[in-house]
Amino acid sequence: MRTTRRAVLGASLAAPFLVPAGAHAQAAWAPARTVRIVVGFPPAGTTDIAARLLAEPLGRRLGQQAVVENRPGAGGNIGNQVVAQAEPDGHTLLMQTISGGAINYSLYGPRMQNRPEDLAAVALMLRVPNAIFVTPNLPVRTLRELVDYAKARPGQLNIGSSGMGTSLHMTGELLKLEAGIDMTHVPFRGAGPMLQETISGRIEVAVDNLPSVIGHLREGRLRPLAVTTRERSPAMPEVPTTAEAGFPGVEATAWFGVQAPARTPRAAIQRISDEVNQIIREPDMQRRLADLGGMAPNLTPDGGTSPETFEAFIRAEIAKWGEVVRRSGATAD
Repeated sequence: MRTTRRAVLGASLAAPFLVPAGAHAQAAWAPARTVRIVVGFPPAGTTDIAARLLAEPLGRRLGQQAVVENRPGAGGNIGNQVVAQAEPDGHTLLMQTISGGAINYSLYGPRMQNRPEDLAAVALMLRVPNAIFVTPNLPVRTLRELVDYAKARPGQLNIGSSGMGTSLHMTGELLKLEAGIDMTHVPFRGAGPMLQETISGRIEVAVDNLPSVIGHLREGRLRPLAVTTRERSPAMPEVPTTAEAGFPGVEATAWFGVQAPARTPRAAIQRISDEVNQIIREPDMQRRLADLGGMAPNLTPDGGTSPETFEAFIRAEIAKWGEVVRRSGATAD
């Protein structure tokens, strides 16, 4: 009888360890120190804005401070490398973009220091239109007028972007392809300097994510010509789409999402993904993102995202933009 009782007691004590390890790990995971969100671009651009919007509520929900660390360079590739080489323990995250997460794999080719499998998908945070705009002293008010103006001056206009390989760079390449015009691409190290050069008139045409340029457009420092999504942006409903302007092939939706180093524990990835989804569903966050021109991820039926749906989305984007790079002949040189 004593032996039986000991056996039963031993079995009851051991029972918790018979639960699948993943279930316990997922329930128990929490960061042990500050979480850093790496941004592969300078401050003031949309990537930085997205990271800073996320940092405070994410830190609050995780019980540890979350800080933004800007590591700009090579169209987001430096940030990719920093995170790919970090300890895969959930304490280092990347605010990924369409450039570092998709375009650059084709644009940089073998010079790319990391591969898609070096980073793990966590959650897509938001999608945004790109805006095509001009310095106010350029005598054009529509995208068609810009195309006609550029055709009469081949090679004379500069078109700015926040860096090689960004969706802004590729949007400009698409416009040149679809319209049959010749403009000189001028890449900058981030949106801030590019916007200042366009406001001053030293760059005549530029493309930027709507959130980082919307203030300048609303206040008249820059003149919007079109947004690159299928529908007009509710944040600037008076601005036509590229399709409405006569160039339906110039379509691009920039996106921003969270990735982690490969081999980060599944429990950490799922916890962070769940928290990001909760944050972007909060009414105040939805209002802030909508005011900037942001759109919901819409990768799952409830309008959110998951590690699996974000991973599939990234793979599709790599294929899509690889074809655009091939067609345009764009390089990172």
